[in-house]
Amino acid sequence: MYYAHIHDDGTVQTVMEHLIGTAERCAAFASAFQEEKRGELLGYTHDIGKCSEEFQRRLFGGPKVDHATAGALECAKIREDLMACCVVGHHGGLPDFGNPRQDYPGAPTCIGRMKKGLSGGIPAYYWDERIPAPDKPRAFQDRFTQSLWVRMLYSCLVDADYLDTEAFMSEKHQLRNGYDPLPVLLDRLNTYVQPWFPGKTELNRNRCNILRQCLDAASQPRGVYSLTVPTGGGKTVASLAFALKHAVENGMDRVIYVIPYTSIIEQNAAVFRRILGENNVVEHHSGILFDEEGETNRSNLSLRLAAENWDAPVIVTTAVQFFESLYANRSSQCRKLHNMANSVIIFDEAQMIPTCHLKPCVGAIANLAAHFRSTAVLCTATQPVLSDLFGQFCPGLKIQELCPEVSQAFRNFRRVTYRDGGKMSDEELAEALIQQEQVLCIVNTRKAAQQIYNLLPREGSFHLSTLMYPAHRKKVLDTLRKRLAEGLTCRVVSTSLIEAGVDVDFPAVFRELAGLDSIAQAAGRCNREGKRPANSSVVTYFQSENPVPVLQRVNIRAAQEALQQGGDPGDLETTQRYFTALRSLIGHQMDKTNAVKALQEGISGCLLPFETVAKNFRLIDQETCTVYIPIEEGAVVCQPLVDGTAKREDYRRAGQFGVSIYEQHYRALKDAGDILPLTETSAVLTNLRLYDPEMGLSLKSDPGKAEFI
Repeated sequence: MYYAHIHDDGTVQTVMEHLIGTAERCAAFASAFQEEKRGELLGYTHDIGKCSEEFQRRLFGGPKVDHATAGALECAKIREDLMACCVVGHHGGLPDFGNPRQDYPGAPTCIGRMKKGLSGGIPAYYWDERIPAPDKPRAFQDRFTQSLWVRMLYSCLVDADYLDTEAFMSEKHQLRNGYDPLPVLLDRLNTYVQPWFPGKTELNRNRCNILRQCLDAASQPRGVYSLTVPTGGGKTVASLAFALKHAVENGMDRVIYVIPYTSIIEQNAAVFRRILGENNVVEHHSGILFDEEGETNRSNLSLRLAAENWDAPVIVTTAVQFFESLYANRSSQCRKLHNMANSVIIFDEAQMIPTCHLKPCVGAIANLAAHFRSTAVLCTATQPVLSDLFGQFCPGLKIQELCPEVSQAFRNFRRVTYRDGGKMSDEELAEALIQQEQVLCIVNTRKAAQQIYNLLPREGSFHLSTLMYPAHRKKVLDTLRKRLAEGLTCRVVSTSLIEAGVDVDFPAVFRELAGLDSIAQAAGRCNREGKRPANSSVVTYFQSENPVPVLQRVNIRAAQEALQQGGDPGDLETTQRYFTALRSLIGHQMDKTNAVKALQEGISGCLLPFETVAKNFRLIDQETCTVYIPIEEGAVVCQPLVDGTAKREDYRRAGQFGVSIYEQHYRALKDAGDILPLTETSAVLTNLRLYDPEMGLSLKSDPGKAEFI
C-alpha cells in the first residue's frame, strides 16, 4: 500500500486513489479539445514514482526525491514522449524537450531526465498496472501547433493534480464552482439591455443597432471575428452580449475578456458584475487583491480560487497575463490554459497588441480557434491588419466582421472634426490651450506633459501622468470630471494614460502626433456623449518641437504616411492605410524574442524549448523600477514595506501608491539617498519633497522615451 498524501488528521490517500482521481479530472479537461485518452494517460502516470520506498520515507520527513521521472518513463514505453515531458515537469515546470542524440543523462531537459532514469538515477519504483494508451498518435501541421497542444495537456494535468490534492487536503475545495449557468447569465444580460431599445436619442439608437447586430451574429459557428465599432459605440456590452449568446448556442464553457490596461479592467469588470452578478465575474491581474490569510469572506475566497485556474463563467484579465501564460512553463501559470479551450475570448483594443510580438500573439489566437474549439473576437475602433498573419499559422482561417456595415457605423458615430495643427512649439501649444475654457491635451512623454503644464495658469489646470501614483491620478480624474460637469475651467495636460477607456468628455482635444489608433482614442474623449455638434468639437493633431520618442518613431512615420494628402484620421480608409504602412515599416520584426522560430525550429538542436521560450517571452519589457510613495493613505499602506513585514497582499495594496520609473532614474534616486531600497527594482521614497502634489514624482532627467502604461 503506497500513500500519495497524508492529511493533518492522519487520514491517507493512496497513490492509486490519487492517480484515478487525477486521471478522471484530467480526461474531463482534455475532452474540451478531444484528447480524453491522453488526459487519462497523464493523470494515471504522473505520480507513479510515489510507489517507492524513498518517497514513502519522504512523506514522514525524509529527503526530497524525484517522483516524476518514473511516470515519464512509463509514457515513453508506449511512445508518448511528449506526454512524458508533461509528467516530468508537473511540479518543477515544463522543461525543454531536448535532443535524443545530444543530451546526456541528467541534462536539464526531458530527454536528459529520462536518460538519467533509465541509467538508474531515480529511486526504484513498483508498478505492474496496465497503462491506458491513446488510440493513435496525433499529427500536427507544424511544431508551433504541437507546442501549444503540449502546453494545453500539461495544463490539464497540473490543474487536475492540484484539484485532486486539494479535494483531499483542504476544506477550501468545497468553495469552488457555485456559478450560475451561462444561459442564466444570458437571460440577465437580455433583461439588462431590453429597456435600451429602440433608443431615445440618435446616439442610443445607433448603439442599439450595433448591439442587435452582435446578438444576431451570435448563432454563427466558432471562429475568428472582428468587431469594428467606433469609440462610444457601446462595444463593451455589445461584445459581452455576442460572447454569452455565442457560448450558449455553441455549447461553450466561458467568456474571457482580455484588456490591455488594468484601469479599463476595473471599469469593465464592474459593469459585468452589475449585469451578471458578483460571483460570476473573476478579475485576474496584478492590481486585484485577495486576502489569503484569515479569510472569512467565502465569496472573496471563491474568486481567489477561480483566479488560479479560470474556471469561472466570465474572466476579465490583461493581455500581459493572457499571452505570457500561453508561453509560460511554470505549473502555476499554465494551470489555467486548458480553460481557454472551448471559450469565447474577446480581445478588447486589439490594436494594442505590441507589434514586436504580433507573430506569437496572433499564432496563439489562431491556434486556439483552429485546434482548441475557441472563438476569438478582435474588438476595436481601429482594426489592425492581421488576416495574412492568421493565414500563415492556420491556412483557411478567416476573420469575419460581426457588424458588416462598418462604414455606415462610423458615419453615424462621427462626433468630432479633425484639424491638422501642423508644427507647434510648447509656447504656441500652451497659448492655444489657454484660449479654451475646457480642453484636453495629450502628449507623448512625461517630460513634455510637465513642460506644457508649467506654461499654463494654475487655476483650473491639471496634470496627469504615470509619475503620479494611481490613487493620486484617480483623485485628479474625479476632480476634473466634476469641473467638466459644472462648466468650470478645466485644462488638462496628460500622457496617453487618459486615452484608453477613461470616461471623460471634453469639447476640444489636442493630440501630439502618434499612431493613428492613439489619435482615434484621444478623439474618444471629445464630445463623448454627442451633446455638441461635430463641427464645433475639434480634435487637433500636431507635431511637437520635442524629440520623437524612440519607441514611437515607427508608429508616427506610419501615421504621417496615412495622413498624407489630407487623409482624415476618422476615415476607415485612412486607418487601413495606417496599419498597412505600419506593417510595411515593421517588416519581419514581429517576434522580438524569437518565440515562434524557437518552437518551430528548435534552439541549437534542442526541440520544443518550452523553458527557454518562457524565460525570454515578455509582452512588455520589464525596464522599469517601482518607487512607493508614503503620502496620505500611502503612509499607512507602505509601512509594512518599510518594516520588512510585508506580505504579497501588502505589495499589491501598495501598488496604488507606486510610480514606475526607468532604471537610470531609480539609480539616481538611490545614489542621492532619496529612497529606501526594498529589492533590486523597488523602493520607498524617503525624500518626500521630491513628490509634487500637482505633477507627481520629480525626476532630475528624462530620456524622452515613450511611456509604458
